[in-house]
Amino acid sequence: MKILRKQVLRGPNIWSNYRNRLIQVRLDIGDLEDFSTDEIEGFRERIEALLPTLITHECSEMCHGGFFMRVTRGTWMGHVMEHIALEIQTLAGCETGYGRTRGTDIRGVYNMVFSYEIEQVGLYAADAALKICLALVNDQPYDLQADIEEMKYLKARYSLGPSTKSIVDEAMRRRIPVIRSADSSTIQLGYGVNQMKFRATMGCNTSAIAVDLASNKDATKNLLKNSMIPVAEGGVCNDEEGLKRIIENIEYPIVIKPLRGNQGKGATIKITAWNEAVVALKFAQEYGPYVLVEKYITGADFRILVVNNKFVAAAKRIPAQVMGDGKLSIQQLVDIVNSDARRGEGHRKSLTKINIDQDSLNLLQKSGLGLNSIPENGFVVILKSTANLSTGGTAIDVTDEVHPENIFMAERLSKIINLDICGIDIMSTTLSEPLAKVGGVVLEANAAPGFRMHLQPSEGKSRNVAAAVVDMLFPENKPSRIPIVAITGTNGKTTSTRLLAAIAKNVGHKVGYTTTDGIYVNDYLLKSGDTTGPVSGLAILADPTVDFAVLETARGGLLRSGLCFDECDVAILTNIREDHLGLKDINTLEDLANVKAVVVRSVKKDGWAILNADDEHCVKIAGELSCNVAYFSLEPNNPVIKQHLSQNKTVAIVEDGNLVINHKGEIKILSDVSLIPLTCQGTCAFMIANVLGSALAAFLSNFPEDKIIETLQSFKPGIEHTPGRMNNFKFEDFEVLVDYAHNPHGFLAIEDFLKSSNATRKIGVITGVGDRRDNDIIELGVIAQRMFDHVIIRFDKDLRGSSTDRIAKLIIEGLQTLDKKVSYEIVGDELEAVHHVLKMAKKGDYIVLLSEYFQDVVKIIQKKHDEIMPLISITDVTNQCDSVVA
Repeated sequence: MKILRKQVLRGPNIWSNYRNRLIQVRLDIGDLEDFSTDEIEGFRERIEALLPTLITHECSEMCHGGFFMRVTRGTWMGHVMEHIALEIQTLAGCETGYGRTRGTDIRGVYNMVFSYEIEQVGLYAADAALKICLALVNDQPYDLQADIEEMKYLKARYSLGPSTKSIVDEAMRRRIPVIRSADSSTIQLGYGVNQMKFRATMGCNTSAIAVDLASNKDATKNLLKNSMIPVAEGGVCNDEEGLKRIIENIEYPIVIKPLRGNQGKGATIKITAWNEAVVALKFAQEYGPYVLVEKYITGADFRILVVNNKFVAAAKRIPAQVMGDGKLSIQQLVDIVNSDARRGEGHRKSLTKINIDQDSLNLLQKSGLGLNSIPENGFVVILKSTANLSTGGTAIDVTDEVHPENIFMAERLSKIINLDICGIDIMSTTLSEPLAKVGGVVLEANAAPGFRMHLQPSEGKSRNVAAAVVDMLFPENKPSRIPIVAITGTNGKTTSTRLLAAIAKNVGHKVGYTTTDGIYVNDYLLKSGDTTGPVSGLAILADPTVDFAVLETARGGLLRSGLCFDECDVAILTNIREDHLGLKDINTLEDLANVKAVVVRSVKKDGWAILNADDEHCVKIAGELSCNVAYFSLEPNNPVIKQHLSQNKTVAIVEDGNLVINHKGEIKILSDVSLIPLTCQGTCAFMIANVLGSALAAFLSNFPEDKIIETLQSFKPGIEHTPGRMNNFKFEDFEVLVDYAHNPHGFLAIEDFLKSSNATRKIGVITGVGDRRDNDIIELGVIAQRMFDHVIIRFDKDLRGSSTDRIAKLIIEGLQTLDKKVSYEIVGDELEAVHHVLKMAKKGDYIVLLSEYFQDVVKIIQKKHDEIMPLISITDVTNQCDSVVA
């Protein structure tokens, strides 16, 4: 039994469109395929003893203990591993619950998914679940607790802190997209130009000057004092001489703390003697050379939170402490407090464990106590100079008790400092009376204040302070998303993507789009290569200059990690044809349709799925969609089109030579098809289909009709706009077509186009993709035999696990299937094959280069053209064609 592959799914996927966080495992259970759990002696008893909490798993029985019923009745090890992976994550404190296990066409091999909260924990759980299964099968002992502790560590390391998480959770409740940066500390909310970023509790609009000011406690105090806000008297020093001068001025008791500090680090309070002051000075200087010395103010420690200059919450903070019982030592009492499940290390839980440090020992010494002392029953032992939660303190919510004058003061203070998220520390006997009346003072203002004391106070009402932050980042009517059009299918994706992007740009959008040849923003190539996966799509959605996204979405990335978005506005499904079958358990067109359907299932409820009515698999998918559905078709009499029109719905068709959109009974004639360059004067059927889908997407994106028409009629094919897609070059005696066609459906489209050519000889340079099925490669040869008079067989650089002998043999088998005799030769290297065919070209020839590295191929063609004809641009060459195609 072994794991063959693990994948992290982070978006809508073939298992679920709304369960977006799944670990997918390809599992080979080996010989255990011959043994269900009821045939493994003692298995039920062992798994129940090791993981008794699995009793809560209802499984398909839909009742308490359902999973154990399945184990007793007999189930297979993949199913068992799924439940174990879920349960051990739960025991580590993660929220999970969804899992599925499905067999494949290979005996003993299963695909399994289970949900995760933290992906690093989920990946660990997959490996641990496998080891647990093997131990249970072989009746071997297993240290489950070690796994639980490791997963707890991973959860603590990779999960968001409580303040950050509260903002993320609030954003997600509002369906605002969330993107976590690679360094995991910066969070992007929203897409493209509408994005906002934050880190901890500092937003992208937080003033750097304000943050710097808040960090300088003395500068803050002077500014507040000049603004008539009560502050403690004091000064700044960096040595004992300066310290003495300040003490002489303000007198004891005093507080000493770092000039630039946070979370109470380095602070000592209620100092009453010179020797204590000297020790406190050195302690504070561990965090910086300058220290702030202030008059100690009697009272309680309060925190007021102001967001966007509005009062949000207030809490009374209690310093870390224990209460004696007359029996246990202080250290024992601390250990008991730290055992509270709410306490953890750092900021990971609602409370922080009490760490005994020098500050704690100094406080104990002042009281004549030590860690081994046993305080009397009811005696409170203070263990920290400050009341910060980060040092083990607790909090009591007092939001509803704050006097209006104190609220006014806090809101005014945040404006004085110009800090949009401001934590104000106050020392006072109460907040229910004005500070001026009770002698309270402002101690400091804090940038990036922690939210824990407000989110999960030890006493009092929890306050959703994150809502105020999200309100500030996304005020009413401010969008968080940008329009997303996702384009999928077997063929036609790239051309459709480029055409729609061109229309959007012509409308005035800053367009980001992904294709098989690169990532583009406003037609600038940012990265070359096949960029049709979720990582590339996410790069577009994270780009702050983009206000409209067009994402070519291929099966590979979708199967690997799901979609990069939760929903899109429009999706185009061009067609579903034989390609990539036999790979990654996608063996039939129905399997492939299920993969492509993920994209159109992700369309938001009021969005549009645009489907090819001439493709039966596309039509079947329509029945499972909850969004609006529009069809396009080359056949106006297509029964699906007729039915759709009878229901007053939306279609795009070619009628009487015109591209027509019928939207809810209103007819829009966009253009004579022959005037659209991509359609090759209306003779290239599959290009017409691409135009129909893209034009319909533009129309349903509410683009102005005149801009759509203008782009359709001006979008000229060629290397600039449609590289590698039906690029036609005309020489004096012959023509050359370069295209990316690599599957039977693509070959059929080329064959249909060549029917309009009157060439005396048609020559094809072709290959087969190494990881395709034998029948698919043979079919390429059969189609090539029909459309060419001579074939040159070349090979891709990446044979994808195959061999040149196999590929050549299968193509030749296809070439010899029909009665028509076609000559052929093998020139293995693609660029050598191009040089060879250009050298052998004769008058009247039409050469078709079905190319992998079309950029290099085009360079060869350009060079050849310059040798035999006057130098003119590729666009000019293309325009000389009688049949211009893209």
